Amino acid sequence: MSPDRKLVVLLDVDNTLLDNDRFGEDLGDHIEEAFGADQRARYWAIYGKIRDEYGYADYLAALQLFRAGLDDDPDLLQMSKFLLEYPFAERVFPKALEAIAHLKAFSAPAVLSDGDIVFQPRKVQRAGLWDAVEGRVMIYLHKEQMLDSVQRHYPAEHYAMVDDKPRLLAKMKAVMGDKLTTIFVRQGHYALEADMSTIEPKPDVTIERIGDLLTLDRAAFTKVA
Repeated sequence: MSPDRKLVVLLDVDNTLLDNDRFGEDLGDHIEEAFGADQRARYWAIYGKIRDEYGYADYLAALQLFRAGLDDDPDLLQMSKFLLEYPFAERVFPKALEAIAHLKAFSAPAVLSDGDIVFQPRKVQRAGLWDAVEGRVMIYLHKEQMLDSVQRHYPAEHYAMVDDKPRLLAKMKAVMGDKLTTIFVRQGHYALEADMSTIEPKPDVTIERIGDLLTLDRAAFTKVA
């Protein structure tokens, strides 16, 4: 086993490597400018219903349902252009790419994300993250349920998961135990809303921003509480 494959560092995307909250604000502003504030609220209501039902974000599915009653509006067709050509490279958090390069010195960094099969891969590609991890990208409906597949695709002695959702990290830790180091990045609305006192097991490592990975050596990624 090569040295880098002894440790695989798994990286979440939304609000971990890139500012997805800012993307959501931009999307809402675009909808409101084109269709009005009521339609903005209607889109997010549709999006929320889909997320509650299926457990992951699906902006394109929400747009498909949003079109009802707007098929004759010429601005509707521009929505696909906005989504598919959105400049995600501009939303990558400062030093995120440098952090991935840092990880390559002692591990095999890989993207592990929830999401749909079209828009989420497009986001990862346009952000430059696909190339940054040399194509090691996994996108599932519920990544915490696919840990056997993750280990089969990228076998290693130890894993680390970097994510902005401490509850999800706890679920993954419960499955993998000491084989997984959980690293909580305190970014985005999920992180800010987290009540750490009710989360067990707590993350092994907590950092304030993704760029802080640059301060961690290999030992930090194999640390377990």
